Amino acid sequence: MPDYYIGLMSGTSMDAIDAALIDCSNNKIKLVAHYSQTFASETRNQINALCQGCDNELQKMQQLDIELGKQFANCANQLLKKAQLNVADIKAIGSHGQTLRHYPEATIRNSLQIADPNTIAQLTSITTVADFRRRDMAAGGQGAPLVPAFHEQLFRDVNNNRVILNLGGIANITILPADKNKPVIGFDTGPASTLMDYWIGRQENKSYDDKGAWAASGKINSDFLQQLLSDEFFKLSPPKSTGTDYFSPGWFSEHLKAFPFLSSEDVQATLCECTAESIARAIKEYANDCGEVFACGGGAQNNFLMSRLQAQLESIKVTTTDAEGIASGWIEAMAFAWLAKQTLNKQPGNISSVTGATQPVILGGIYHNF
Repeated sequence: MPDYYIGLMSGTSMDAIDAALIDCSNNKIKLVAHYSQTFASETRNQINALCQGCDNELQKMQQLDIELGKQFANCANQLLKKAQLNVADIKAIGSHGQTLRHYPEATIRNSLQIADPNTIAQLTSITTVADFRRRDMAAGGQGAPLVPAFHEQLFRDVNNNRVILNLGGIANITILPADKNKPVIGFDTGPASTLMDYWIGRQENKSYDDKGAWAASGKINSDFLQQLLSDEFFKLSPPKSTGTDYFSPGWFSEHLKAFPFLSSEDVQATLCECTAESIARAIKEYANDCGEVFACGGGAQNNFLMSRLQAQLESIKVTTTDAEGIASGWIEAMAFAWLAKQTLNKQPGNISSVTGATQPVILGGIYHNF
């Protein structure tokens, strides 16, 4: 009998809501159906404004919380329609929500995701699990990344040391040793697509650099690259996590001030190289015995970025999770469906060696339906 869960994910790229339907029966995880709902430009502008800070923030956040809850619910309902399933067929929805702020190193650690789970549960009539990060933070963790636990379920191989690379707005890696006596490690490495998306939006009025073609047309400027990579975040040891509120347009603009002579294409090429080199440095330092890297997320479709990663990592094979039969664009949404299952079954969803939490904990709050 099928064991269905839905995962809803809106990542740091802030471009769309992704919905994935998985079947967890027979101790396997299978992607059954998926659906994506692009954000209107007005919604994306509202999210960006709240991420960076704006007037009347609290009221605007409360209103957007409800509005995103409605949009997340609609995405789940459209997925059900596409899959030709009924509400009663689904055990639960796992909703990551939309991150607005993430402060893992603050004196009082905190993280904020919106997309009201009450609204999702009400408009779908499906039990909803949400607010996954803060329980890990309460246990002393970073609250992110949380997907490595799912990566371990899908991709750990007893014969090969592997790295799973998620390329969203922010990049993170999961290190999966073949030896199961060794711990899984995972952490954010820095920006992936967020700054490239911002720059092409500002210069070309496009939401993203399709296949990295615009970056590929420019030249990497080594001085600007080293300026970007001088940021202290890249030097931090894991566990560590970050967000677009740190690697923000303001952060980027400050570094760019010293390089007004660069062409727009050269800036984009250098931003791409910053992503590739920061990831490669992290893999070489913490997973130098890795034989293969599997990329997922929207950035896995950036051909120029993937080619630069391969160049940086030399003999380590770089490919996408599609090579393992799992569509690279749906891993994160699948992960939050699986995390909802973990929560309902009273099983932990974090990995202490990844987040730095003092112990494994059950993640998220449950918003029940009858």
